[in-house]
Amino acid sequence: MLAPLKITIAALCLLCAACTTDPLARYQPKPYVQLKQPEWSKNATIYQINTRQFSDEGTFKAAETQLPRLKALGVDILWVMPIHPIGEVNRKGPLGSPYAVKDYFAVNSELGTLQDFKDFVASAHALDMKVIIDWVANHTAWDNVMMEEHPEWYKRDYKGDFIPTTWWNWSDIIDLDYDQPAMRETMTRAMKYWVEEADIDGYRCDVAGFVPVDFWNNVRAELDQIKPVFMLAEWESRDLHAHAFNMSYAWSWYEAVHMIAHGKANVDALRVYYSWNENAYPKAAMRMTFVTNHDKNAWEGTQFEAFGDALPATIALSVVGEGTPLMYNGQEAGNPRRLAFFERDPIHWQPHPIGDLYKKLFDLKKANTALWNGEWGATMIQVPNNHMQEVLSFVRTNEQNKVFAVFNFSNQVRSIRFEETLFTDTYTEFGSGEKVTLNADTELELPAWGYKVYTK
Repeated sequence: MLAPLKITIAALCLLCAACTTDPLARYQPKPYVQLKQPEWSKNATIYQINTRQFSDEGTFKAAETQLPRLKALGVDILWVMPIHPIGEVNRKGPLGSPYAVKDYFAVNSELGTLQDFKDFVASAHALDMKVIIDWVANHTAWDNVMMEEHPEWYKRDYKGDFIPTTWWNWSDIIDLDYDQPAMRETMTRAMKYWVEEADIDGYRCDVAGFVPVDFWNNVRAELDQIKPVFMLAEWESRDLHAHAFNMSYAWSWYEAVHMIAHGKANVDALRVYYSWNENAYPKAAMRMTFVTNHDKNAWEGTQFEAFGDALPATIALSVVGEGTPLMYNGQEAGNPRRLAFFERDPIHWQPHPIGDLYKKLFDLKKANTALWNGEWGATMIQVPNNHMQEVLSFVRTNEQNKVFAVFNFSNQVRSIRFEETLFTDTYTEFGSGEKVTLNADTELELPAWGYKVYTK
């Protein structure tokens, strides 16, 4: 009589693994980014609205009237700065910072009503634009409604006092304690509320790296059960891309080109950024490139102060290089001021060459598949030249389109020759519309801070 066959589950698994037709199955690469990027984001651009300063009225209703203009400009995603009531305790300035939130479930009456905001979102959707709102999960105003009801949800220092974010001068806010499960549930419920009630399309999350990744992973999963959302992290970290965020900031891109414009670095600083972006970040992880934003404009200088004569080239690189470009409200009008942060300071709207440049670049991005975002776009391939410390040159190419771009990031005229032959082709020159044939003997002369973009 034969003994009964006894096979454990573990042994069965080993047997199945041994019998597989692919002995390398366990070694196959797995995608790091587990979330699915929405199809509409493939060539999307972002526009930041500081509602307080966006119009003379400083309201959602007034901002709504400008949506057709933004659509014509080529904008796809509207990032609206915090819409919530602002704390009064320890407030900075007469109106306070929008990032000192008093109630996550309410609308700042200075900007309008809940219905006004819902109308704004509906009008944007009618124009096929998405709306994401600023979310401040790391900290609240001192007089936030949660503070009154649940002081145990906040961090304290060694003296037992509530504390602003350590090492920063954010005296108008205090930090939340993410070791508190009930606080996490309330924050998640608040984020779900705006998706359900106002039909927003996602969030731009303030100082996202100061909030635990597991919170973001969970909140993303719960939001996606309502509708697929788009999440932008104000942070620079690969970890946030796996399950939570579609896009993160390219802070180090900004710092590199800013240092170059001020003579504190050469083009190698940009090469470091692009090397990290290509090799440390998955292709599906989108990065946001920007020339300015509310922080840069208010505290460090206007786009003109930040980049001077290098501004047009910097704007062009933010669009034709790898990355999803952001425009901060007022850039297109040539806003010459550092907009006040704690009081009303409306933008003066007027036609300006920078607005024309952005529109042309956005049109090019949408039409040329090599310039699309993330995994849809083509990887930048460096084209060596004879002025490597001052000139950045690269090709982005796929089966449909090709782009060759050359940037003279120096204050001297440069006669540029190129090595290798990837760039050789017949193109249309961006700006002039002229047909141009480039070959191995081509020599380009670019003025200080000049650039050329050729497309096919």
